[in-house]
Amino acid sequence: MKPHEINSPPFLKSGDTIGICATARKVSRAEMEAAIRILESWGLFVVLGKNLFDECNQYSGTDLQRTEDLQDFLDDPNIKAVISGRGGYGTLRIIDSLDFSEFEKNPKWIIGYSDITVLHSHIHRNFHTATLHATMPINFLKDEYSTETLRMVLFGEPLAYKSENKLQEKNRIGIAEGQLVGGNLSLLYALQNSISDIDTNGKILFLEDLDEYLYHIDRMILSLKRAGKFAGIKGLIIGGMNEMKDNAIPFGKNAEQIIAEHVAEYDFPVCYGFPAGHDMKNYALPLGKKVKLDVGEKISEIIFP
Repeated sequence: MKPHEINSPPFLKSGDTIGICATARKVSRAEMEAAIRILESWGLFVVLGKNLFDECNQYSGTDLQRTEDLQDFLDDPNIKAVISGRGGYGTLRIIDSLDFSEFEKNPKWIIGYSDITVLHSHIHRNFHTATLHATMPINFLKDEYSTETLRMVLFGEPLAYKSENKLQEKNRIGIAEGQLVGGNLSLLYALQNSISDIDTNGKILFLEDLDEYLYHIDRMILSLKRAGKFAGIKGLIIGGMNEMKDNAIPFGKNAEQIIAEHVAEYDFPVCYGFPAGHDMKNYALPLGKKVKLDVGEKISEIIFP
């Protein structure tokens, strides 16, 4: 089965409007101020969700409030892109309450990473529309170039990355082409066997994660493997696997070694250490877009035609 053709939302231009909402953990006005200034410096008008700074325990407002903010932005044809203020946890709680009918008629860029993987996977599976795995407002000052790559994608500028693997686990050399999909491993694991489950067949898969026990990484990768998620892919990109935890009795492998063990039987190229995810560098990846992956022993190149 061939991958579906992916629709690409229109690129932005000066004078367009971008909306900031928070589908997961709460944010403060102070945490958003720098990002608002940067977005405005790009020539964009910034609209804030009406419930953006509300609080409900760890969440940015109740499930209903978070749903309302994102729904308003999905339905408003004047808003050309929607970025989540931060990740955390909570998007899974609202995904089934959202109506994407207006979004399907007028696609727009949905931006974020981590918990926003729920939106990426749901949109790709059901609406075959590109989205943007990229830094979020709470992290705009973390790495200047990562934020610049977000701007480049949004405004349709040419994009190509070279990545150096400095990890113990060696890349698996090769060249592949296909649609790029993926995101946070824990969320993709959680979405299995749902209407938001990721379709990896014939595609290049990107994975990243943070703050997980190594045995849980093993369990999640094995689960994806048993579900056939690696069997038909063209290539694999492993981003940040940061701040992993171990037990008193060590697991015996790091995250990259765990992944390498479970994909050893396949022959697709594997790039380790790509600068995307929960790390200082988080390069923008337009998910759903076609990409050429050229993996060398130490240097990998990702080109978006």
